[in-house]
Parts: sequence; structure tokens; C-alpha cells
Amino acid sequence: MPGHCDGMRLDQAAARIFPDFSRARLQSWIKSGALRIDGEPTTQRTKVIAGSVLELHVELEPEVAWSGESLPLDILYEDEHILILNKPPGLVVHPGAGNPSGTLVNALLHHRPSLESLPRAGLVHRIDKETSGLLVVAASLRAHTSLVDQLQQKTMRREYFAIVRGTMTGGGTVKAPIGRHPRLRTKMAVVPRGGKEAVTHYRIAERFRAHTAIDVQLETGRTHQIRVHMAHKNHPLLGDPVYGGRLQFPADASEAVKASLRSFRRQALHARKLTLVHPGEQEEVIFESELATDLMELVAVLRADARRADP
Repeated sequence: MPGHCDGMRLDQAAARIFPDFSRARLQSWIKSGALRIDGEPTTQRTKVIAGSVLELHVELEPEVAWSGESLPLDILYEDEHILILNKPPGLVVHPGAGNPSGTLVNALLHHRPSLESLPRAGLVHRIDKETSGLLVVAASLRAHTSLVDQLQQKTMRREYFAIVRGTMTGGGTVKAPIGRHPRLRTKMAVVPRGGKEAVTHYRIAERFRAHTAIDVQLETGRTHQIRVHMAHKNHPLLGDPVYGGRLQFPADASEAVKASLRSFRRQALHARKLTLVHPGEQEEVIFESELATDLMELVAVLRADARRADP
């Protein structure tokens, strides 16, 4: 045990000596007896002494039972530490009961089989099936620990573009806890009691006649957070099949505009910018992606409609 760890709790010292593993994983190994001091099992609160030997006896097994599939991936950046992906709308991220295959994870495991040894195949955050845009994937245990820590410390910045129903008068912040809907268990909702802290910042990007384009930054990452918070503000995302409410047309809209709005059958949401500290270089990096084609076309239709209505 190096001298700088003398007097530390075992879990704190272990986090320094085994930086590739998360604190939670190290604590579980201490509890199971896989992580010992001088061959003796102990507790995470035990104080370590300089010169003692820290022993770790584990065999890393695949974290997932999912299989790789040869599926297309839009990889914007890749190195030994991370992958940055641009997810198209309609692609499920994780395999599940209704989607055992054909997911982003299946494609990742085929592209880089070593990801099977990482929690959730290296994915540290997710976006909904019908949301398009950026995702970061850890390619090593050290990178995974770093990215999870950045999410927990709220230093990873995730910025989105969205189109909401109605014309907003200004930007703002929504601070409203989110949890399961009290009656409809497949939905999330603002839950004053028992919900998890959720904070969403937004600003106006462009106004249309009956809709508003906004830039959104997440401070927390709850399930359906942007969709739930905007619906809570009475400005649900255009096209949202769960929280969107009725379809709204601009006054005297042309049949072409109505047809475009009717045919857009997903939430108008795109993860467009991701800022993080690179786990290897330890420098801040920024990644951006263009809007998905369907969303770009919808913006063009709404913009043209607004211009035609301008006197």
C-alpha cells in the first residue's frame, strides 16, 4: 500500500489503486471478500496502513447476455477510450422484451466485441427510440468510470433541439421532480412527492406560427425528462405520441403544411451537442451533429409557412 493512502478508508484507497473500477463495484467486492487486505476480508470503513498488501481476486465476466449483429452504425468519432454515435430515429438503444435484437447495443457488440465486459455494453446514458442524435459509449472500464462520474457530477453537458406546440414567449428553467405516472404506469409525470429531482433549461431558437423551436440543456437525466417537462409547461413536443396531445395547425395552414405535420409521427427531439472531458486526454471535447433529415425537413416547412404568413 503506497504511503499516500495511509489512514484512508479501504474503499477510498481502493478507488485510487484501481481507478478502472467504479466505487460501487469496489465496495461490492469488499463486501463479498474479493477485495482484501493482506489476504484477510474486511469492511469498506477499515483504515489501511502503508505497506500492507491490497489483494483483488475477481474474474471479470461478460456484463450482458446480448449478442452482436451486423447493423449500420453512424460513428462520428472513435478511439481506444470512447465512441460517439449519431443515433437515427426509430432505433431502440437496449434489447428488451419487445426488442430482443436489432438494437444499438447489438450493433455495438458486433462492431467492438470487447464491450460485452462493460456495464450495459459501455452505454452510460440513453435517448428514447424515436429521439435522434448523439450518444457517448465507453470503450474501457476506466472511461466508463470517468463518464459515469461526469454524469453524476453534472459536468457532462447534453444539449438538444426540440420543436414544441404553441408559441413560447421566452426561455426559462423547469425544476419539477419526475416519477412514474400515478395511474398510467407506462408514462412518466411530474410527481411533487416521491419524484426524482429533474432540471431542464431551455431557450427559444426560432418561432413559427403555431410552434416554437427551442434549445434545451439537461442538468439531470430522468426518463422522458424533456418530453415530460415541456408537457408540464403546456408546450408538449410536436409529434410526441405519449405526451403531445392533439395535433395543432397554424391558422389557415396550407394542405402541404398540414400533410407535413400529420406525417411527422415522432417527438421532434434531437440530441445535437455533447460536451465532456475525454477520459484519456483529460481535456474538454465537444461533439455536434446535424438534425436528422425528417426534422430538418419539418423545420423548413414551418419556416416557409411563417414567411408566407408575414405581411
